[in-house]
Amino acid sequence: MNYNGGKWLNACVHSLTEQSHENFECFIIDNGSTDGSFEALPQLDTRFVLMPQGENTGFAKGNNIAAKKARGKWLALLNPDAFARPDWLEKLLKATTYRSDITMVGSTQYLADDPNHYDGVGDFYHIFGLAWRAAHKKKAHVKYPPMPAFGPCGAGALYHRETFIALGGFDERFFCYHEDVDMAFRLRLMGGECIQSPDAVIDHVASGISGRASAFALYYGTRNRIWTYFKNMPTPLLLLTLPAHLAVNLAYILWSCLRPKRLPPVIRGVVHGFAGLSNIWESRQKIQNTRHVSLMDLARNFAYNPFKVLSRGVPRLSFPPQNDKKNS
Repeated sequence: MNYNGGKWLNACVHSLTEQSHENFECFIIDNGSTDGSFEALPQLDTRFVLMPQGENTGFAKGNNIAAKKARGKWLALLNPDAFARPDWLEKLLKATTYRSDITMVGSTQYLADDPNHYDGVGDFYHIFGLAWRAAHKKKAHVKYPPMPAFGPCGAGALYHRETFIALGGFDERFFCYHEDVDMAFRLRLMGGECIQSPDAVIDHVASGISGRASAFALYYGTRNRIWTYFKNMPTPLLLLTLPAHLAVNLAYILWSCLRPKRLPPVIRGVVHGFAGLSNIWESRQKIQNTRHVSLMDLARNFAYNPFKVLSRGVPRLSFPPQNDKKNS
């Protein structure tokens, strides 16, 4: 999904042409780019389908459009500012064989301009309603084994397509940011598992399109964080953690006061987040009615140490027992 991908889009697409796993179809969605990046793409083989939208539909809707056109069992997402290593697809698919309940696979992401540091090793979720990309900007001297994560970062993720479609895809009201966390939460409620692959590697220009800590990112990230929590958290856990979630939002506002440029988009995000809960609540009822996992099994997927959030640490999650576990 491209929106003014600039110099990165061509390199991203080229990395896909070099994949060791060659049996794939690739839909390149362009959300009304004005920088010429889409038109500058070279002639590509028949695996690649160009789909200009003529307007910025957002990350969520753009990927949903491609997902509905796809025919494969698995749906891989790659940001235009991310570059896949040659065996990326091969390793993603291999990770799906680790367990029969895998519905999500996360890529190991390195910073494109500093491959000695991670961009992230999966998304994790604190029970108070905070998500973060683990190990972001941490030195890459620590190598993680295949491990459970709450969900994959959408910059380089793999989803079971049929389940993705059955859930309605990404929530298009989110537009951009946190839609991958929301999807992971919904898949978790249905009993899906996420494995973070150390071997499926991409190099990512962190926030290359939207800009790191831009007003755009702050607004949508703040608003959608609130929606994700209220939309997905089961009622008993919601009642238990709601005071803490409200306190977290207040603390975020106070922290933003120390950084005046951040404050206006954060305030707007909080206001619009809570003001939009009436529509989100309708979705919540449907989601909670289809929950297949127990509260105990769901609670196993959350992080509880607040210092992990602040430090972008890697929580130790565990897979549930399963008789048909396979070797990866």
